[in-house]
Amino acid sequence: MKKTIALAGNPNVGKSTVFNALTGLKQHTGNWPGKTVECAKGRVKFKDKDIQLVDLPGCYSLLAHSEEEEIARDFICFENPDAVVVVCDGTVLERNLNLLLQIIETGKKVILCVNLLDEAKKKNIEVNLESLSKMLSIPVIGTAARSGKGLSNIEKALDSLESNPYNPIQITYPRLMEDEIKKIAKVLDKYYKDKINSRWYAIRLLEDNPSILSSSKKYFGENPLDKKEIKEQLYESRKKLEANDIDKKRIEDIISISFVAKSQYICSKAVLYKNPNYEKRDRILDRIFTSKYTGMLIMFLLLLGVFWITIVGSNVPSDMLNELLFGFEDKILDFVKAIGVSEAIYSPLIFGIYRVVAWVISVMLPPMAIFFPLFTLLEDFGYLPRVAFNLDKSFQKCNACGKQALTMCMGFGCNAAGVTGCKIIDSPRERLIAIITNNFVPCNGRFPTIISTISMFLVIGVGNKFTRSFLSAAILAFVITLGVFMTFVSSKLLSKTVLKGVPSSFTLELPPYRMPQIGTVIVRSIFDRTLFVLGRAIIIAAPAGIIIWVFANISIFGDSILNHFVGFLNPLGFLMGLDGVILAAFILGFPANEIVVPIMIMTYMAKGALLDISDPEILRGLLIDNGWTLITAINMIIFCLMHWPCGTTVLTIYKETKSIKWTVLSFILPTVFGILICIGFTSLARILVFLF
Repeated sequence: MKKTIALAGNPNVGKSTVFNALTGLKQHTGNWPGKTVECAKGRVKFKDKDIQLVDLPGCYSLLAHSEEEEIARDFICFENPDAVVVVCDGTVLERNLNLLLQIIETGKKVILCVNLLDEAKKKNIEVNLESLSKMLSIPVIGTAARSGKGLSNIEKALDSLESNPYNPIQITYPRLMEDEIKKIAKVLDKYYKDKINSRWYAIRLLEDNPSILSSSKKYFGENPLDKKEIKEQLYESRKKLEANDIDKKRIEDIISISFVAKSQYICSKAVLYKNPNYEKRDRILDRIFTSKYTGMLIMFLLLLGVFWITIVGSNVPSDMLNELLFGFEDKILDFVKAIGVSEAIYSPLIFGIYRVVAWVISVMLPPMAIFFPLFTLLEDFGYLPRVAFNLDKSFQKCNACGKQALTMCMGFGCNAAGVTGCKIIDSPRERLIAIITNNFVPCNGRFPTIISTISMFLVIGVGNKFTRSFLSAAILAFVITLGVFMTFVSSKLLSKTVLKGVPSSFTLELPPYRMPQIGTVIVRSIFDRTLFVLGRAIIIAAPAGIIIWVFANISIFGDSILNHFVGFLNPLGFLMGLDGVILAAFILGFPANEIVVPIMIMTYMAKGALLDISDPEILRGLLIDNGWTLITAINMIIFCLMHWPCGTTVLTIYKETKSIKWTVLSFILPTVFGILICIGFTSLARILVFLF
């Protein structure tokens, strides 16, 4: 018989590492029913046991102040898993035990998995697992999940749950509260005895948590307060408690204090800190990385370093892929001609679809294969939460949420991923702000266009190759800073108009600094991020190749549809310091930002297919011959930074918001800013040129 085991824990305790190690490739992801928070389920085979492992969202409590907490609470309490494995961080066990004790209170069978014992050992923290097991009266195992140590003990712990009559520790409250909890639980037993733990349910009803009533309606098909006996007993109990100065707020305080006090007591007996200064290194690093004097500077320098490594490192493999894929095109073309395939068939397939896909792969794959691992290394090191901490005050001033900084970081790789990541923001209003403004951070698909424009027009002829690459990275970092600034501006604008409200508070745990596992990071980031994003871009870009080929090859009134389109856009392009060709390339590049440059080249050269000009000098000459100046190049960078999201991101926005209104606003807002700033810069530049 298949059993269901829930995996619970705070964020940053290695819960997902435990899940991945146990399930391997036997897992799938999706969304919780009716929710946008992602769930993961996997299969584990322990001898004769077939187990479904469910990775619950990381949360700090079951008191359901956020969507993640509500999902974890409902699965554990209403969906009745056979057991719950609670993963805790051995270096900060006291902080994690709060959630463990809350889960024990639900009456479920619980196993404590003390993870990161290798990190605890480095910090001279000794965790007495046997003592913990005796005090909690549940199975306790120790693991170092990143190296796989101790994970096999989970099977033994599950066997122990079945064979031993554990009587887990019980949190007790003041006698008067306990008396009323028992009375309410006795009434609840009449209706829900076989469905839920009556004591836990009585406490939740007594503290008057509104989300528990909606969950009851969902799982039981009824509101317990619709039953007269329950409603009357709850009323009498509250009345009696209030008469003794125990109101709703006091009940919440008593419950919280009880869990914290018990966690402190248990850790005082079971955890030995041999080195009282075990956190000294982390505090020193935090003073450097989160200081108001050095925090922002270090953020900029790290951003500069990541971009410089990406630019320098991706040049050679990008050229090699380009040569390989476009060289293979000649072989395909020779083959289809040899077997007599009609030009009407092979032309759109090869010069349309194949060339678009080849360009996307050669342009996107190398920088992503460098960029994603670098960012993942920063994430594993524990730096990205410090970015959110540094930017929290700025977002608070914009009436937004500091977690938006984390979703911005995700947007560097792919804006669609950044939009999906906005689900970590609890407030629906602030989540919408983060979704709508995520596109101001340029994704990996826009980097090549910005970088090539910088190299051809802003650093041309400056010093040697090393100097040019470093200066390119510096200018790119400045462009990114402009994008972050526009994120603040647009967030403030939204919070003062269509999304009014005050910023909410949130819990942001700064995880310990850890040495990343470089090999694991590279493999995970390439397979989980790079290839996933690349695959999605190819799926979107391939049909775009056909559309572009049709536009360039079908004539109306003696000229191609593409040229008519360019002529229509020329007046607006002139105002923006661009031209109709550039605007047409951005519009036709809506499916994937990577194809903007080849569309532009194709149109300038009046060819009916996408073209590859890998030599920057030849490309620069082509652009200058078609009227490009320094003003054009700067406007190209600005509009590339600020224009509508790509097709994948638009679809993701609609999927996350379920609203055409917010999807359209997400499309219009950056576009309007991009057009207005280009017009403003161009007007100023033309005045200065005229005067001087």
